[in-house]
Amino acid sequence: MVTPTLSPLTFAPREIAEIVELYASNPGYCRDSGEYDPELVRAEADRVEADLREEAGTESCEVLLARDARGTLLGLLSLLGRHPRDGRPWIGLLLVHGSLHRRGVGRRLVDLVEERFRAEGRDGIRLAVLENRPSSLAFWSSLGWQEIDRRPDVQHGRPCIVMHKDLV
Repeated sequence: MVTPTLSPLTFAPREIAEIVELYASNPGYCRDSGEYDPELVRAEADRVEADLREEAGTESCEVLLARDARGTLLGLLSLLGRHPRDGRPWIGLLLVHGSLHRRGVGRRLVDLVEERFRAEGRDGIRLAVLENRPSSLAFWSSLGWQEIDRRPDVQHGRPCIVMHKDLV
């Protein structure tokens, strides 16, 4: 299994190009989230960068890149150390390169995030899954996450399933 490393996004042009390709490798997510047209995401690199800058500028938010030992981008994580509504840590986004789906990369990235927040003394973590992404719901459920609420997401108002996992 791949042992990824996590590092903060620096906004180097190479990183932005890699992230645009990451989004392009996930056309289903792009379509379902409504954030980017999967056919145009490569042409919208400036918009992707602006969105990432806004995300990274949010209080207690980190945008992290997951890479393998060779430096190949495996995925992107957006972590919120303290949600403004409940004070808990949240995973805002976990996006794995489309060519790596079903190879254990996502599971390993989740393990790293859970280990990190557990080491910080956090007792639980949350995330929101888009209701129109049943494959995402199945993924998180298989890792022991449980539905605790249904509500629109804060940023775009999309119907979401809020999930929680105890870390103790």
